[in-house]
Amino acid sequence: MIRVLLADDEHLIRGAIATLLGLEPDIEVVAQVARGDLVAQAVREHAPDVIVLDIEMPGMDGLSVAETLPGHAVLMLTSFGRPGYLRRALAAGVRGFVPKDASSDELATAIRKVCSGGRYLDPEMAASAMMAGESPLTDRERDSLALAASGASVGEIATSLHLSEGTVRNYLSSAITKLGATNRITAIRAAQEKGWL
Repeated sequence: MIRVLLADDEHLIRGAIATLLGLEPDIEVVAQVARGDLVAQAVREHAPDVIVLDIEMPGMDGLSVAETLPGHAVLMLTSFGRPGYLRRALAAGVRGFVPKDASSDELATAIRKVCSGGRYLDPEMAASAMMAGESPLTDRERDSLALAASGASVGEIATSLHLSEGTVRNYLSSAITKLGATNRITAIRAAQEKGWL
């Protein structure tokens, strides 16, 4: 039996996935959690063969969780097929990436492949990631833009990143230019749509 841990904050979706996977003769859902920060403990307690993570979760997002699970068979299940997410997931060692609108057969196939040491990437998501290319943002530009997206002022961003306010303004301005945006708001939106934030 393939032992699976499901992590998704949407209770109805998580329950439906668990029920559908329970119909597979070789897959058993051994644990379910609704928050990313509960995954590590569930992994220790239940020793799953495959960890299925949603990207958007409270406590800790799925990509951050995946980065803390080196050596584990991790599969991302998401409704956000943003190219930057796929690249970050692969860099974290994630072996599978499946959209939430995939069939239960496709998800079961992905779980089996990931469990056996292979990779499973949804073809459309992989093509989108290749077409989008790499993020043009530097780490500091991305960090500044991410803090701005959370509502932080220039002064708060400067304090958080241990930079001067002028330097933060320069990073934000550079990010706006690189993203072809007209202001901070449209730059944030563009970066989020690509999965670069």
